[in-house]
Amino acid sequence: MGDHFQTIVDLDAGPDEAATYAERGLAWLISEGIVSAERTDCVLGAPLGHPPGPNWLRACSPEDEEWEPSDGLDVEVGRTVFNGGQGEPEAVTCPRCEATIRLMTDTWESDDEAWAPFGAALRDWDDTGEAEVVCPACAASVPLPEYRWADDYFAFAHLGFEFWNWPEFTEEFLTRFSDALGGHRVRRVWGKL
Repeated sequence: MGDHFQTIVDLDAGPDEAATYAERGLAWLISEGIVSAERTDCVLGAPLGHPPGPNWLRACSPEDEEWEPSDGLDVEVGRTVFNGGQGEPEAVTCPRCEATIRLMTDTWESDDEAWAPFGAALRDWDDTGEAEVVCPACAASVPLPEYRWADDYFAFAHLGFEFWNWPEFTEEFLTRFSDALGGHRVRRVWGKL
């Protein structure tokens, strides 16, 4: 079975403002009753998190009413490579030329040659907050965070709201949450451990 997570990543909060936007986003989630203000042992990988609030269903589809979240929210502040957990990314698309680079072989194994420049850049971004990859199709040097990953497998940012074992969030909720963050672009990274 495993544990599922959804991380709403704020793509626009910079390193110096991530803590401010973390407080702003958390305050909105609490005011909406989506999560509780209290902190309990309710998230994986962190000592304390915010358990689901009485209005958690405002984030999900009404059809999910029977699937009440069993765990809570962990707010991650600081340079982070947010990822989908199990497995590997299937492909990545260059934002300059729209070429899609397959990162898996036809037998669903990692294509080490295609993955190598992205893997190196991922480590660089994790260490320094900056990395570029030369697109193998158009030869443009593109900042790593600008590439589009299949199934939104990666997001590179300084702020993420990680929810454990919740039903899938609605697009309406994601839009409202973006508005609560001042119109920042958000991306939902989801996965399983």
